[in-house]
Amino acid sequence: MAFSRRVTATLLALVLAVSALVAAREQSAARYYPPAGAWERRDPAALGLDPAKIDAAVKAALATENTNPRDLAVDIPNTFRNEAPYNTLIGPTQPRAGAALVVIYKGYAVAAAGDTERADMTFSVTKTFLSTVVGEAYERGLIKDLHDTVGPYMPAGVDLFTSEHNAKITWDHLLRQTSDWSGTLWGKPDWADRPPAGQTDPKEWEKRALVEPGTEFKYNDVRVNVLALATLYLFKEPLPAVLKREIMDPIGASSTWHWEPYDNAYVVIDGRRMPSIPGGGHHGGGMFISAWDMARFGYLFLSSGRWGSRQLVTESWIRMARTPGVNRGYGFMNWYFNANRPNRVSFQGNGPNTIFIDWEHDLVVVTRWLRGGGAFVDAVVAARTR
Repeated sequence: MAFSRRVTATLLALVLAVSALVAAREQSAARYYPPAGAWERRDPAALGLDPAKIDAAVKAALATENTNPRDLAVDIPNTFRNEAPYNTLIGPTQPRAGAALVVIYKGYAVAAAGDTERADMTFSVTKTFLSTVVGEAYERGLIKDLHDTVGPYMPAGVDLFTSEHNAKITWDHLLRQTSDWSGTLWGKPDWADRPPAGQTDPKEWEKRALVEPGTEFKYNDVRVNVLALATLYLFKEPLPAVLKREIMDPIGASSTWHWEPYDNAYVVIDGRRMPSIPGGGHHGGGMFISAWDMARFGYLFLSSGRWGSRQLVTESWIRMARTPGVNRGYGFMNWYFNANRPNRVSFQGNGPNTIFIDWEHDLVVVTRWLRGGGAFVDAVVAARTR
Protein backbone atom coordinates (compact mmCIF):
# COMPACT_ATOMS: atom_id res chain seq x y z
CA MET A 1 0.00 0.00 0.00
CA ALA A 2 2.81 2.42 0.93
CA PHE A 3 4.59 1.57 -2.33
CA SER A 4 1.39 2.26 -4.27
CA ARG A 5 1.01 5.65 -2.60
CA ARG A 6 4.61 6.54 -3.44
CA VAL A 7 4.06 5.58 -7.10
CA THR A 8 0.84 7.60 -7.23
CA ALA A 9 2.56 10.62 -5.66
CA THR A 10 5.46 10.32 -8.10
CA LEU A 11 3.13 10.11 -11.10
CA LEU A 12 1.13 13.09 -9.82
CA ALA A 13 4.31 15.13 -9.38
CA LEU A 14 5.39 14.19 -12.90
CA VAL A 15 2.02 15.18 -14.36
CA LEU A 16 2.12 18.51 -12.54
CA ALA A 17 5.67 19.18 -13.73
CA VAL A 18 4.77 18.39 -17.34
CA SER A 19 1.63 20.53 -17.09
CA ALA A 20 3.67 23.45 -15.75
CA LEU A 21 6.19 23.06 -18.58
CA VAL A 22 3.43 22.97 -21.20
CA ALA A 23 1.78 26.04 -19.66
CA ALA A 24 5.08 27.92 -19.64
CA ARG A 25 5.71 27.06 -23.28
CA GLU A 26 2.19 28.10 -24.25
CA GLN A 27 2.63 31.39 -22.42
CA SER A 28 6.00 31.95 -24.09
CA ALA A 29 4.53 31.17 -27.50
CA ALA A 30 1.69 33.63 -26.93
CA ARG A 31 4.01 36.41 -25.74
CA TYR A 32 5.15 39.00 -28.27
CA TYR A 33 8.89 39.04 -28.96
CA PRO A 34 10.02 41.88 -31.22
CA PRO A 35 11.88 40.81 -34.35
CA ALA A 36 15.28 42.30 -35.07
CA GLY A 37 15.10 45.86 -36.28
CA ALA A 38 11.57 46.66 -35.10
CA TRP A 39 9.40 46.81 -32.01
CA GLU A 40 5.65 46.97 -32.53
CA ARG A 41 4.17 50.17 -31.13
CA ARG A 42 0.67 50.36 -29.72
CA ASP A 43 -1.53 53.16 -28.55
CA PRO A 44 -1.33 53.31 -24.74
CA ALA A 45 -5.13 53.43 -24.54
CA ALA A 46 -5.38 50.07 -26.32
CA LEU A 47 -3.36 48.49 -23.51
CA GLY A 48 -5.17 50.20 -20.65
CA LEU A 49 -2.99 53.28 -20.12
CA ASP A 50 -4.20 56.86 -20.01
CA PRO A 51 -2.47 58.59 -22.98
CA ALA A 52 -2.66 62.04 -21.39
CA LYS A 53 -0.99 60.80 -18.21
CA ILE A 54 1.72 59.03 -20.22
CA ASP A 55 2.41 62.19 -22.24
CA ALA A 56 2.60 64.27 -19.07
CA ALA A 57 4.93 61.73 -17.44
CA VAL A 58 7.25 61.75 -20.47
CA LYS A 59 7.46 65.55 -20.47
CA ALA A 60 8.13 65.66 -16.74
CA ALA A 61 10.84 63.00 -17.03
CA LEU A 62 12.66 64.70 -19.89
CA ALA A 63 12.71 67.92 -17.87
CA THR A 64 14.99 66.19 -15.33
CA GLU A 65 17.87 65.79 -17.80
CA ASN A 66 21.33 65.67 -16.27
CA THR A 67 22.82 69.18 -16.45
CA ASN A 68 26.45 68.01 -16.42
CA PRO A 69 28.57 68.59 -19.55
CA ARG A 70 27.60 66.31 -22.41
CA ASP A 71 31.27 65.82 -23.26
CA LEU A 72 31.92 62.73 -21.14
CA ALA A 73 35.68 63.14 -21.42
CA VAL A 74 35.14 66.28 -19.32
CA ASP A 75 32.32 64.98 -17.13
CA ILE A 76 33.81 61.64 -16.04
CA PRO A 77 36.87 63.04 -14.19
CA ASN A 78 34.58 65.57 -12.49
CA THR A 79 32.07 62.89 -11.47
CA PHE A 80 34.59 60.41 -10.07
CA ARG A 81 36.68 62.83 -8.03
CA ASN A 82 39.80 60.77 -7.51
CA GLU A 83 43.16 62.51 -7.48
CA ALA A 84 45.31 62.41 -10.61
CA PRO A 85 46.61 60.16 -12.01
CA TYR A 86 43.90 57.80 -10.72
CA ASN A 87 41.13 59.65 -12.55
CA THR A 88 42.95 59.49 -15.90
CA LEU A 89 40.84 58.12 -18.74
CA ILE A 90 42.32 55.02 -20.34
CA GLY A 91 39.31 54.01 -22.43
CA PRO A 92 37.23 55.66 -25.15
CA THR A 93 34.39 58.10 -24.52
CA GLN A 94 32.13 60.21 -26.72
CA PRO A 95 29.87 63.22 -26.21
CA ARG A 96 26.51 61.86 -25.10
CA ALA A 97 23.06 62.43 -26.52
CA GLY A 98 20.29 64.19 -24.61
CA ALA A 99 17.73 62.62 -22.31
CA ALA A 100 15.88 59.62 -23.75
CA LEU A 101 13.40 56.99 -22.64
CA VAL A 102 11.56 53.90 -23.86
CA VAL A 103 8.49 52.27 -22.29
CA ILE A 104 7.57 48.63 -23.04
CA TYR A 105 4.20 47.63 -21.57
CA LYS A 106 2.71 44.15 -21.95
CA GLY A 107 5.32 43.49 -24.61
CA TYR A 108 4.68 46.53 -26.81
CA ALA A 109 6.28 49.94 -27.14
CA VAL A 110 3.88 52.58 -25.81
CA ALA A 111 6.25 55.55 -25.49
CA ALA A 112 9.66 56.60 -26.74
CA ALA A 113 11.33 60.00 -26.64
CA GLY A 114 14.75 61.51 -27.25
CA ASP A 115 17.61 59.90 -29.15
CA THR A 116 16.72 56.27 -28.57
CA GLU A 117 18.79 54.91 -31.48
CA ARG A 118 22.24 56.22 -30.56
CA ALA A 119 24.73 53.82 -28.96
CA ASP A 120 25.75 55.84 -25.90
CA MET A 121 27.90 54.92 -22.90
CA THR A 122 25.94 53.15 -20.16
CA PHE A 123 28.56 53.14 -17.40
CA SER A 124 27.65 50.57 -14.72
CA VAL A 125 24.73 49.05 -16.60
CA THR A 126 27.69 47.29 -18.23
CA LYS A 127 28.06 45.32 -15.00
CA THR A 128 24.77 43.52 -15.62
CA PHE A 129 25.95 42.46 -19.07
CA LEU A 130 29.11 41.17 -17.39
CA SER A 131 27.26 39.24 -14.68
CA THR A 132 25.06 37.71 -17.39
CA VAL A 133 28.16 36.44 -19.19
CA VAL A 134 29.42 35.02 -15.86
CA GLY A 135 26.07 33.24 -15.66
CA GLU A 136 26.77 31.66 -19.04
CA ALA A 137 30.13 30.41 -17.70
CA TYR A 138 28.31 28.92 -14.72
CA GLU A 139 25.68 27.22 -16.86
CA ARG A 140 28.39 25.73 -19.09
CA GLY A 141 30.14 24.27 -16.07
CA LEU A 142 33.18 26.49 -16.48
CA ILE A 143 32.41 27.56 -12.90
CA LYS A 144 31.36 24.53 -10.86
CA ASP A 145 30.18 26.39 -7.77
CA LEU A 146 29.87 30.14 -7.22
CA HIS A 147 31.24 29.64 -3.72
CA ASP A 148 34.47 28.16 -5.08
CA THR A 149 37.52 30.33 -4.62
CA VAL A 150 38.57 31.88 -7.92
CA GLY A 151 42.31 31.25 -7.70
CA PRO A 152 42.26 27.54 -8.68
CA TYR A 153 40.41 28.44 -11.90
CA MET A 154 43.21 30.72 -13.09
CA PRO A 155 46.01 29.51 -15.37
CA ALA A 156 49.54 29.14 -14.07
CA GLY A 157 51.36 32.43 -13.80
CA VAL A 158 48.24 34.56 -13.24
CA ASP A 159 48.62 36.07 -9.77
CA LEU A 160 45.25 37.80 -9.34
CA PHE A 161 44.33 35.55 -6.40
CA THR A 162 47.64 34.33 -4.99
CA SER A 163 48.03 36.61 -1.96
CA GLU A 164 46.80 35.35 1.41
CA HIS A 165 43.89 37.80 1.33
CA ASN A 166 42.88 37.40 -2.33
CA ALA A 167 43.09 33.60 -2.15
CA LYS A 168 39.90 33.61 -0.03
CA ILE A 169 37.81 35.35 -2.71
CA THR A 170 34.99 33.41 -4.38
CA TRP A 171 33.04 34.04 -7.56
CA ASP A 172 30.05 34.97 -5.40
CA HIS A 173 32.11 37.63 -3.60
CA LEU A 174 33.10 39.20 -6.92
CA LEU A 175 29.53 39.12 -8.25
CA ARG A 176 28.19 40.81 -5.12
CA GLN A 177 31.06 43.32 -4.77
CA THR A 178 32.04 41.98 -1.36
CA SER A 179 35.49 40.63 -2.26
CA ASP A 180 37.71 43.49 -1.03
CA TRP A 181 40.20 42.28 -3.65
CA SER A 182 43.51 44.06 -3.14
CA GLY A 183 45.89 44.97 -5.93
CA THR A 184 46.37 46.94 -9.13
CA LEU A 185 44.84 46.15 -12.51
CA TRP A 186 45.39 48.07 -15.76
CA GLY A 187 47.36 50.67 -13.82
CA LYS A 188 44.51 51.39 -11.39
CA PRO A 189 45.00 50.37 -7.73
CA ASP A 190 41.86 49.16 -5.97
CA TRP A 191 42.38 51.62 -3.09
CA ALA A 192 42.20 54.59 -5.46
CA ASP A 193 38.75 53.69 -6.77
CA ARG A 194 36.03 55.71 -5.02
CA PRO A 195 38.03 56.60 -1.90
CA PRO A 196 36.14 57.24 1.34
CA ALA A 197 34.40 60.61 1.56
CA GLY A 198 36.59 63.28 3.03
CA GLN A 199 39.86 61.45 2.37
CA THR A 200 42.02 63.28 -0.13
CA ASP A 201 45.49 61.91 0.62
CA PRO A 202 46.41 58.90 -1.58
CA LYS A 203 48.93 57.80 1.04
CA GLU A 204 46.04 57.26 3.45
CA TRP A 205 44.02 55.32 0.88
CA GLU A 206 46.94 52.97 0.32
CA LYS A 207 47.09 52.13 4.04
CA ARG A 208 43.46 51.04 4.29
CA ALA A 209 42.69 47.96 6.37
CA LEU A 210 41.47 44.91 4.46
CA VAL A 211 38.23 43.24 5.47
CA GLU A 212 37.33 39.58 5.27
CA PRO A 213 35.94 38.70 1.82
CA GLY A 214 32.17 38.38 1.86
CA THR A 215 31.58 40.58 4.90
CA GLU A 216 31.37 44.10 3.48
CA PHE A 217 29.85 45.60 0.32
CA LYS A 218 32.08 48.06 -1.51
CA TYR A 219 31.32 49.42 -4.97
CA ASN A 220 34.63 49.27 -6.82
CA ASP A 221 35.26 49.14 -10.57
CA VAL A 222 38.79 47.76 -10.26
CA ARG A 223 37.41 44.62 -8.61
CA VAL A 224 34.67 44.39 -11.22
CA ASN A 225 37.38 44.43 -13.88
CA VAL A 226 39.15 41.62 -12.02
CA LEU A 227 35.97 39.55 -12.43
CA ALA A 228 35.91 40.36 -16.14
CA LEU A 229 39.52 39.25 -16.57
CA ALA A 230 38.99 36.06 -14.55
CA THR A 231 35.95 35.23 -16.71
CA LEU A 232 37.95 35.88 -19.88
CA TYR A 233 40.44 33.22 -18.75
CA LEU A 234 37.52 30.77 -18.46
CA PHE A 235 36.09 31.38 -21.92
CA LYS A 236 39.40 31.99 -23.69
CA GLU A 237 37.57 34.30 -26.07
CA PRO A 238 36.58 37.98 -25.76
CA LEU A 239 33.50 38.40 -23.58
CA PRO A 240 31.74 40.72 -26.08
CA ALA A 241 31.84 37.82 -28.56
CA VAL A 242 30.22 35.53 -25.97
CA LEU A 243 27.55 38.11 -25.18
CA LYS A 244 26.82 38.68 -28.88
CA ARG A 245 26.45 34.99 -29.68
CA GLU A 246 24.57 33.88 -26.58
CA ILE A 247 22.38 36.91 -25.80
CA MET A 248 22.40 39.91 -28.10
CA ASP A 249 21.95 38.18 -31.47
CA PRO A 250 19.19 35.86 -30.19
CA ILE A 251 17.20 38.82 -28.76
CA GLY A 252 17.48 40.72 -32.05
CA ALA A 253 19.75 43.51 -30.83
CA SER A 254 21.11 45.92 -33.42
CA SER A 255 24.65 45.91 -34.75
CA THR A 256 25.43 49.28 -33.16
CA TRP A 257 26.29 48.21 -29.59
CA HIS A 258 29.95 47.76 -28.71
CA TRP A 259 31.81 46.87 -25.51
CA GLU A 260 35.07 48.79 -25.37
CA PRO A 261 38.24 47.84 -23.43
CA TYR A 262 40.78 50.16 -21.88
CA ASP A 263 43.72 51.05 -24.09
CA ASN A 264 46.05 48.82 -22.05
CA ALA A 265 43.66 46.00 -21.10
CA TYR A 266 44.94 43.13 -23.22
CA VAL A 267 46.22 39.66 -22.37
CA VAL A 268 47.54 36.73 -24.41
CA ILE A 269 45.59 33.47 -24.08
CA ASP A 270 46.58 30.40 -26.09
CA GLY A 271 48.75 32.60 -28.25
CA ARG A 272 45.98 35.08 -29.05
CA ARG A 273 45.94 38.70 -27.90
CA MET A 274 42.52 39.48 -26.43
CA PRO A 275 40.85 42.52 -24.85
CA SER A 276 39.68 42.31 -21.27
CA ILE A 277 36.66 44.56 -21.09
CA PRO A 278 35.70 46.74 -18.09
CA GLY A 279 32.45 46.56 -16.18
CA GLY A 280 31.76 50.27 -16.42
CA GLY A 281 32.87 53.61 -17.81
CA HIS A 282 34.65 54.97 -14.74
CA HIS A 283 37.88 55.30 -16.74
CA GLY A 284 36.26 55.31 -20.18
CA GLY A 285 35.18 52.27 -22.18
CA GLY A 286 32.45 49.84 -21.19
CA MET A 287 29.16 49.21 -22.99
CA PHE A 288 27.98 51.64 -25.67
CA ILE A 289 24.40 50.77 -26.58
CA SER A 290 21.08 52.26 -27.69
CA ALA A 291 17.97 52.62 -25.56
CA TRP A 292 16.13 50.13 -27.77
CA ASP A 293 18.82 47.49 -27.30
CA MET A 294 18.76 48.16 -23.56
CA ALA A 295 14.99 47.57 -23.66
CA ARG A 296 15.53 44.22 -25.38
CA PHE A 297 17.99 43.19 -22.69
CA GLY A 298 15.53 44.19 -19.97
CA TYR A 299 12.67 42.43 -21.75
CA LEU A 300 14.68 39.21 -21.74
CA PHE A 301 14.69 39.26 -17.94
CA LEU A 302 11.06 40.38 -17.75
CA SER A 303 10.37 37.19 -19.73
CA SER A 304 12.26 35.09 -17.17
CA GLY A 305 15.26 34.62 -19.43
CA ARG A 306 13.27 33.33 -22.40
CA TRP A 307 13.18 34.73 -25.91
CA GLY A 308 10.58 32.95 -27.97
CA SER A 309 11.23 29.23 -27.67
CA ARG A 310 14.76 29.64 -26.29
CA GLN A 311 15.80 29.84 -22.65
CA LEU A 312 18.80 32.17 -22.95
CA VAL A 313 19.28 32.80 -19.23
CA THR A 314 18.17 30.14 -16.78
CA GLU A 315 15.52 30.99 -14.23
CA SER A 316 17.80 29.63 -11.51
CA TRP A 317 20.45 32.22 -12.43
CA ILE A 318 17.87 35.00 -12.31
CA ARG A 319 16.72 33.82 -8.88
CA MET A 320 20.32 33.96 -7.64
CA ALA A 321 20.87 37.37 -9.22
CA ARG A 322 17.75 38.63 -7.42
CA THR A 323 18.87 37.27 -4.04
CA PRO A 324 20.42 40.00 -1.87
CA GLY A 325 23.70 39.56 -0.09
CA VAL A 326 25.39 41.70 2.59
CA ASN A 327 23.88 44.73 0.88
CA ARG A 328 20.15 43.95 1.12
CA GLY A 329 19.41 46.22 -1.84
CA TYR A 330 21.88 44.53 -4.19
CA GLY A 331 22.16 41.09 -5.75
CA PHE A 332 24.59 40.11 -8.48
CA MET A 333 26.05 43.12 -10.20
CA ASN A 334 24.23 45.35 -11.09
CA TRP A 335 20.83 44.13 -9.84
CA TYR A 336 19.27 46.73 -7.53
CA PHE A 337 16.14 46.07 -5.45
CA ASN A 338 13.45 48.30 -4.09
CA ALA A 339 12.22 47.18 -0.67
CA ASN A 340 8.86 48.86 -1.26
CA ARG A 341 8.43 47.21 -4.68
CA PRO A 342 9.67 43.61 -4.38
CA ASN A 343 8.67 42.78 -7.97
CA ARG A 344 10.80 45.56 -9.47
CA VAL A 345 14.55 45.61 -10.09
CA SER A 346 16.80 48.04 -11.90
CA PHE A 347 20.14 47.87 -13.67
CA GLN A 348 21.78 51.21 -12.91
CA GLY A 349 24.67 53.23 -14.26
CA ASN A 350 26.03 56.74 -13.99
CA GLY A 351 24.20 59.33 -16.06
CA PRO A 352 21.86 58.05 -14.81
CA ASN A 353 21.34 55.25 -17.32
CA THR A 354 18.83 52.72 -16.03
CA ILE A 355 16.83 49.67 -17.10
CA PHE A 356 13.77 49.13 -14.88
CA ILE A 357 12.05 45.73 -14.86
CA ASP A 358 8.65 45.44 -13.17
CA TRP A 359 7.23 41.91 -13.26
CA GLU A 360 4.06 42.85 -11.39
CA HIS A 361 3.02 45.29 -14.10
CA ASP A 362 4.63 43.56 -17.13
CA LEU A 363 6.76 46.63 -17.70
CA VAL A 364 10.25 47.55 -18.92
CA VAL A 365 11.38 51.17 -18.83
CA VAL A 366 14.71 52.54 -20.06
CA THR A 367 15.73 56.02 -18.97
CA ARG A 368 18.91 57.79 -20.07
CA TRP A 369 20.61 60.94 -18.83
CA LEU A 370 17.66 61.94 -16.68
CA ARG A 371 17.44 62.05 -12.91
CA GLY A 372 13.76 61.22 -12.44
CA GLY A 373 13.77 57.61 -13.67
CA GLY A 374 12.13 55.99 -10.67
CA ALA A 375 9.43 58.66 -10.48
CA PHE A 376 8.78 58.18 -14.19
CA VAL A 377 8.23 54.45 -13.74
CA ASP A 378 5.80 55.14 -10.90
CA ALA A 379 3.96 57.61 -13.14
CA VAL A 380 3.61 55.00 -15.89
CA VAL A 381 2.20 52.51 -13.41
CA ALA A 382 -0.20 55.17 -12.10
CA ALA A 383 -1.45 55.78 -15.66
CA ARG A 384 -3.15 52.37 -15.81
CA THR A 385 -6.88 52.50 -16.35
CA ARG A 386 -7.50 48.80 -15.81
